[in-house]
Amino acid sequence: MYVRDNLVNDIRTSSRQLVRQWGVLAKHVAGTDYSLSAVHAVLEIGLSDGIKSKDLAHALILEKSTISRLVKSLVEQGLVVKVNDKADRRQQGLSLSESGKTLFEAINLHANEQVRDALDSVDRSSVVKIVEGLWLYANALGHTETAESPQRVEIKTGYRAGLIGQISALHSQFYFDLVGFGAVFEAIVASGMSEFAQRLDKPCNQFWYVEENGKFLASLALDGEDIGDNIAHLRWFIVDSSLRGRGVGRQLFSRAVAFADEAGFKETHLSTFKGLDAARHIYESYGFELVEEKPDTTWGKEVIEQQFARKRAE
Repeated sequence: MYVRDNLVNDIRTSSRQLVRQWGVLAKHVAGTDYSLSAVHAVLEIGLSDGIKSKDLAHALILEKSTISRLVKSLVEQGLVVKVNDKADRRQQGLSLSESGKTLFEAINLHANEQVRDALDSVDRSSVVKIVEGLWLYANALGHTETAESPQRVEIKTGYRAGLIGQISALHSQFYFDLVGFGAVFEAIVASGMSEFAQRLDKPCNQFWYVEENGKFLASLALDGEDIGDNIAHLRWFIVDSSLRGRGVGRQLFSRAVAFADEAGFKETHLSTFKGLDAARHIYESYGFELVEEKPDTTWGKEVIEQQFARKRAE
């Protein structure tokens, strides 16, 4: 496709301005004493706990040798620790140490404040245009990545045969490994999804999922009926470990939040458990706030359940 020179120049001018405003040209970035590559590595590891070095290389679009040196430096600085993979003890993943988690929080706080300060100066319609424009441009740039980069996933909607069973199993395995949930949890998830699937013909409900080679690997549903009072309910958010570092969680949330706003819901709610920090950062980046936190035994074992809510921006 031919693009006029003036449009190319406009995009380049805006890109240079973004780079300078973000402080990328400075020796240290995001209000820290660390380099740009170190900051981005900490962010990716924090968002995808247990990520493999090869997947980190894909996410950051860096050579494996560069990632190897970067990870070694972060480990030596006490920010990152190597952990054995639960599924394959021969492999190691990367996690943040306590110091790394503190840095992760500081980076996110700085970045969120920077974005909010900028968006406070424009109206709601402009915010939507900014989000959509950046998303489209980032995806367009992605087409120039190397052949080693992971393929972008296709997010589908609605119901497919096998969806309920596989997504329920994905939840069950994840939470069994995390907190020891068993049959009670899996039964609640499966029965809830079965009931919801029968209401997908209504325009206020939607289900997003990722399927690759006949296997369901991620999901998020918006239930516009179960809470009532014009409140949307996000349910069954899960992303398989094989998709870590590919931004799938954010893609799902982007679609769900846009759906909720376009449908006119006054609020959107979701329930989760304390300790899922990577998921919480996604929630908060889309305007969700923690409104309640309490012990709960509904799922067969006591956990701290958290309720998040997001009001529709006018």
